[in-house]
Amino acid sequence: MSDLDYRPFDADNHYYEAEDAFTRHVPEALQRRGVQWVQMGKHRHHLVAGKLAHAVKNPTWNPIAKPGAIADYLRGNPAGKNPKDLLGEREPLPREYIDHDARVAKLEAQGLEGIWLFPTLGVLYEELLKHDTEALMAVFRGFNRWLDEDWGLHYKDRIFASPYISLANVDFACEELEWALAQGARTVCMRPAAVCTARDGTRSPADPLFDPFWARANEAGITVVIHAGDSGYTTHGYTRDGFSAGGISGPMLPSVKQFNIERAAYDFLITLSYERLFERFPNLRIASVENGAEFLPDLFRKLRQTRDRLATAGYFKEDPALLFVEHVWINPFWEDDVYEVEALMGPERVIFGSDWPHIEGMPKPLDYLPELDRFDADKKRRILRENALELNQLRPA
Repeated sequence: MSDLDYRPFDADNHYYEAEDAFTRHVPEALQRRGVQWVQMGKHRHHLVAGKLAHAVKNPTWNPIAKPGAIADYLRGNPAGKNPKDLLGEREPLPREYIDHDARVAKLEAQGLEGIWLFPTLGVLYEELLKHDTEALMAVFRGFNRWLDEDWGLHYKDRIFASPYISLANVDFACEELEWALAQGARTVCMRPAAVCTARDGTRSPADPLFDPFWARANEAGITVVIHAGDSGYTTHGYTRDGFSAGGISGPMLPSVKQFNIERAAYDFLITLSYERLFERFPNLRIASVENGAEFLPDLFRKLRQTRDRLATAGYFKEDPALLFVEHVWINPFWEDDVYEVEALMGPERVIFGSDWPHIEGMPKPLDYLPELDRFDADKKRRILRENALELNQLRPA
């Protein structure tokens, strides 16, 4: 517990999906093209689009690595531990990872007012399904219905689970957004990636093709969260491609794959600015969650360079760097320099998220408090609570 006179709002929490999360509401005729279970020896794994998914070693989650298991390693490994040993300690799957009432009780123990709740596997499977739009739509429509049943999109004013949106079919995206709004959702989430469509090929997320979705999000005033996931980025042969989430052969092995999350967010966010999405939809609010923030200095440099180069052409009606700050909120990695982020974005655009209970997050959400010690009380409160609470309220146009 902390000595704060308020309870923070954690803008990056996760659940672990139930065994039927990807099948409960998916028509049986489409399940073979979607997500299936397969038994291999003593273990069960997911087949996605007919191929073995390697995102996690044990999608049943039991037993599970403890929260923040690699936090010290990400800090620089001050204890000099062998990376192979960090994930060795497992525990039976805690109830609060899969049950909303147990999670509310955990929030009380952790001193949190509320949380945004995001998928673990759900942000990884669009990439594997992107070439079969019909199956993709069936899987994620069903996934969102499971999410509402098991967690609730607005549960006891404490848990705000975020439905997953794919722009692969804009009509589908609009339908899912309308459904989410009707269920009381305060956010929807998507991966930072170009959009693979069946009819129009791969397009930028800011392409006018998707304006019906952005127009409805703009009108409703719901926050669209761009959450880290499998964005399909290639390492161009420098290391083996594909998403892997554990072990010394995964994110702890030094390689350019470690930068894929930041690269994906950078490309997505700067493209929204380059293609003037915020000029078209002035009420949009975009929150970048679990994508890091080290790309921000270069992003602002590029926006200002592009603004100046095109000044005489009249391409931008408004300064894209200023519009970026107006429309985007950033959740830094806990190991990022939050003071640099605040200097670039302002205290009103930084949001706290612990990534609990994932291995690369904080062992306890409020372990993050020492990272904010140099901020005054007002800035600290904004980052820990007020900014996320504002984003958590619909702001209709």
